[in-house]
Amino acid sequence: MSRESRELRDRWEEPSRRARCGACLAQVWPGRVREGSARFLGDPALTMGKSGPRKRGRPAGPAASKAHGSAAALVRSNPFEVKINKQKFQILGRKTKHDVGLPGVTRSKAHRKRTQTLLKEYKEKGKSNVFKDKRFGEYDTKINPEEKMMKRFALEQQKNHKKNIYNLNEDEDLTHYGQSLADIEKLNDIVDSDSDAEESGALSAELTASHFGGGGLLSKKALPGQQEEEDKKPKSRKELIEELIAKSKQEKRERQTQRENTLELTEKLNSDWKEIQTLLSHRPSKSEAKSQIEEKPKPDEYDMIVRELGFEMKAQPSGRMKTEEELAKEEEEKLRQLEADRLRRMRGEGEPDTKKKPTHISADDLADGFLLDKDDRRMLSYHDGKPNIEDNEDEKMESIEGQEDDNGETESEGESDSNAETVDNHSDLESEEENVEEASTSGEQKETLERSKNKLQTKEQLAKKEAAKLELPYTFAAPESYEQLKSLLLDRTMEEQMLVIERIQKSNHASLAVGNKAKLEKLFGYVLEYVGELAVKEPPELKTIDKLVPTLYDLCQMFPKAASSHVRHILQDAAHDMDEILEVKGHAPLPGLDMLLYLKIIAILFPTSDLWHPVTTPAMVYMSQLLTKCPIATLQDVVKGLFVCCLFLEYVSLSQRFIPELVNFLLGILHMAVPNKGAQGYTLVHPFRSLGKNSELLVVREKVDTESWQKQPLPLRSLITSKENDRTEANHLRLSCIGLCLDLVKRCAGLYGSLPSFHEIMQPIQILLNQHMPANEYPAQLQELHDSVLKQLSIQDQHYHPLVCEKKKVVPLKLFTPKIVKVLEFGRKQESSKKEQERKRLIYKHKREFKGAVREIRKDNQFLARMQLGEIMERDSERKRKVKQLFRTLADQEGDWKAMKRKKF
Repeated sequence: MSRESRELRDRWEEPSRRARCGACLAQVWPGRVREGSARFLGDPALTMGKSGPRKRGRPAGPAASKAHGSAAALVRSNPFEVKINKQKFQILGRKTKHDVGLPGVTRSKAHRKRTQTLLKEYKEKGKSNVFKDKRFGEYDTKINPEEKMMKRFALEQQKNHKKNIYNLNEDEDLTHYGQSLADIEKLNDIVDSDSDAEESGALSAELTASHFGGGGLLSKKALPGQQEEEDKKPKSRKELIEELIAKSKQEKRERQTQRENTLELTEKLNSDWKEIQTLLSHRPSKSEAKSQIEEKPKPDEYDMIVRELGFEMKAQPSGRMKTEEELAKEEEEKLRQLEADRLRRMRGEGEPDTKKKPTHISADDLADGFLLDKDDRRMLSYHDGKPNIEDNEDEKMESIEGQEDDNGETESEGESDSNAETVDNHSDLESEEENVEEASTSGEQKETLERSKNKLQTKEQLAKKEAAKLELPYTFAAPESYEQLKSLLLDRTMEEQMLVIERIQKSNHASLAVGNKAKLEKLFGYVLEYVGELAVKEPPELKTIDKLVPTLYDLCQMFPKAASSHVRHILQDAAHDMDEILEVKGHAPLPGLDMLLYLKIIAILFPTSDLWHPVTTPAMVYMSQLLTKCPIATLQDVVKGLFVCCLFLEYVSLSQRFIPELVNFLLGILHMAVPNKGAQGYTLVHPFRSLGKNSELLVVREKVDTESWQKQPLPLRSLITSKENDRTEANHLRLSCIGLCLDLVKRCAGLYGSLPSFHEIMQPIQILLNQHMPANEYPAQLQELHDSVLKQLSIQDQHYHPLVCEKKKVVPLKLFTPKIVKVLEFGRKQESSKKEQERKRLIYKHKREFKGAVREIRKDNQFLARMQLGEIMERDSERKRKVKQLFRTLADQEGDWKAMKRKKF
């Protein structure tokens, strides 16, 4: 539909629409609508767009605040601008805010506001310049126009009256030290040369005379009166030049005399110093020195601190910290270089010449880089037009030796000639024969010396070869199997074994190549297996194992997953072996030293305080099985069991986890030391029995052995070797086991003292120590330990309280009170608290505001789109107008040209 058709339709439908609006409004405001309709239907006094006479006593106009009054005024002018919001129910006492709406007024206000704000921003978009209205009081409605104009006039006068420092033609009186510059430029006040120039602020008389004329050294002396007259006369240029020349000559003579005086004083000081120098060599006596030292004043504390600060070491800048990869690469390069040197020595090759050969000296060289101790310059020579820069030190040495030999021959010839001259002046033939004999003897001596030197060199080379063969290689390939690692470490000392493993790690660091990580992961398993083999040997190499533990720790930190898998495999194999033996025999022995050392190493390599760990948790389960399933038959088993107990306490020292197997095992060990198995106040758990074959394994009956015993830590060799054949040593071992068991009980008491059930846990041990253990028969050290354990067990307080019924709040009796129910209010949601109602109200308000914001943004976009469309249409109309004008101009030109063409001359 075209624009013209839409306009015709709107004009046709407008009367009917207005009639419908008037009919609707007649139901609400019948009188006012009648008045408006009369105006609309042709009353000349009440035409549309003009306001009629206002009624008295009713506020009207644009400044009205209430919507009702403004709506009434607009209805009187145009009732079709009003929108009536109907209400479903009329409620008494409720004030309605939006019963009447003015869409046209609201729309015009929004359009005016967008024109003043959004349209300005759109037009100024992309522009850096901004016009600001800085007129005084332009937007201040509180100031009257007259006051505004007066203030603007005053500000303008102040701005015009502002001084300009670059405009010197202003009618202002400039001053200097209180005097006008205009008066000073007139030079009325002549400065007297004899007056004090510094006090008056002018230049001095001497300076004025030397630079601007007057005075001089060549001027004749006169009387005071004449001098004043002559000073007033100006001097000529010639006199000034003569004066300056005389002054310069005088200064030159003064400098010469001063230099001569300085030289004379210097010579005098030198002569006096020579006379005094002899006296300085005399050393004073000790008494004189002491008196001199006492006479010296003590230095001030401030001076001492300043000197100390001057001599303090200042921080030197250091290089950046190298990464692990860079350090590993440097170590690998160093080992490679050392291995290359070892192989070269083993082959008997000499040391490579690392000295830099001196380059030839150019003809343009200034020779300012010489050394004072030796002259290492070379002569420049040419061969076939090219510089000869070869350096053959062997030829130089041969030439030097030849020169020495020639010198020796000439000396010998000179001596023989002198001797011959003294004997006979005509014996030339004899001297020649003697010289030939001497030359032959010297040649034989040289040959013998060279042979001896060669023999010595060959011996030294052989000795170096042997030493290089015995020396350890500096680089090793990573072993592919355990046998290969064992072959590398076989028949070597402990230090050499540690060195081999260290060089394997450095040569095959994970950052040097791609496959080195897998090689080092395998190396951890091989070293762990080698530790077990060392522990099985007779005797076990415990020192070597101790040195290998740091290596295992480093590899475990580098590859934790691989290390944990290797250790888990060892634990799985040990547990599987123990289960197989239990199925076959019904009881299993305690493991050997290798497995016990593995358990000790696990506590070093992995964290033991975690609630669950893939390595330490299975290890603790395995140790608990050892304490409950392995019977105690020998003293060696007792020592192994106590070793496992020590490991258990080490594992739980941080987490303080309760281990019941540990407490039961310690109770069973102490039960083995009780001689009389009477009525017991405690119960033993498997593998211990109250009566049986090994129930008195730790009972000591010989008093002589108890008196000779001394408390010492149990050695690890007692885990392997048995001392049951020797009665004294066996009794000493029993007493040591009892002492160790008491120590472990004391540690358990300190560890589990915070548990609520501590007294129930330790009650069996406390009964055994109080009633059954023969502490009086033990040595004094054990008795003291026994008493301290009992004291610590009794000191711990009970941390639990008896069970009591829970206290409940008393339920009051039901009373016949009225039940208050809220009155249902229309429009409010019931069954919700005040907080929930507030939350819902805020949600509803936010929703409304959000919808309003979206609506305003949509209207802003529509407004901008209309403005952009208007600009485009304006540009198009302007372009069409210009095109039409151009066509019109061209058509006129074409018509004129054709008219001229048709015109006959």
